[in-house]
Amino acid sequence: MTQTSPPGWHPDPGYTGIGPVQERWWDGNQWTDHLRLPPATIRRRRIRIGVTAGVVALAAIGTGVLLLSDPSGGPEENAATAPSTAPSGAPGGGGRGGGGESRAPERQLPQTEDGYATDLAGGISLPVPDGWKGKSGIAGADVTTGEYACPGDTSQQCVRGGVSSMPATALKLDTTTAKATATKDISANATESYGEKIYGGITSHQELRSEPVTVAGQQGYLVRWKVVTKNGDDGYVQSLAFPSPRSKEMMIVVRSGFDINAKAPALSVMDDITKGIKAASGAGSGPGTTA
Repeated sequence: MTQTSPPGWHPDPGYTGIGPVQERWWDGNQWTDHLRLPPATIRRRRIRIGVTAGVVALAAIGTGVLLLSDPSGGPEENAATAPSTAPSGAPGGGGRGGGGESRAPERQLPQTEDGYATDLAGGISLPVPDGWKGKSGIAGADVTTGEYACPGDTSQQCVRGGVSSMPATALKLDTTTAKATATKDISANATESYGEKIYGGITSHQELRSEPVTVAGQQGYLVRWKVVTKNGDDGYVQSLAFPSPRSKEMMIVVRSGFDINAKAPALSVMDDITKGIKAASGAGSGPGTTA
């Protein structure tokens, strides 16, 4: 970076290709110690629904510390702090601090609680219905079911149903309320889930729900659409937004996408998952959280 470059997140100049790609905060004069994973692209059809790189982690969630472990035992692969807000001057509060150049090996996070996929940074756990697959992550979690060859590209695998979580800032959402966040995200969610060339685009949509909801003890908001595609199955998409139980400053977005097909999960399962989202064990209670 040049001395005249404005502050912002940029590819980490110290990245070595080990683990997920990171971004480092440039304060306008120098590189800081603040690191984050780049905003993830949520694509239901590729089954990588928002879990940013699986890693082995032990979370002391109550103190906000994530311990990243590596078998090599090298000092640069050890502890890194993960504050819920960005460094001073960072956009949207989506920063992820780090000690030095912590590198996380690309490994699946161990399931921290039976029957749930845990989003460590967000401090929430998604219920995993029977027969579904759940993946926990440092900055996101997802649950999916029913893989099949995508209609527009049979070399790729689609899923009949998927639900994922991630910080709103990772989706470049700068809204500050749950309602505004869910309302703004639903169109992007629909497009990324069903609107690409693999489905031929969305020809129409119908809003099914737009209402406040309590999630993990927090006051949130959800918007649900039924979308009609040109190719393949039509679908239901839902964007749900609410403050993290760990930090009221962090808005969490949970995206859902279900095919409309006899082999797909019933729409009621989407409701069950929404109702079953809870604060992760040890995440603590934020404002509005119930015991």
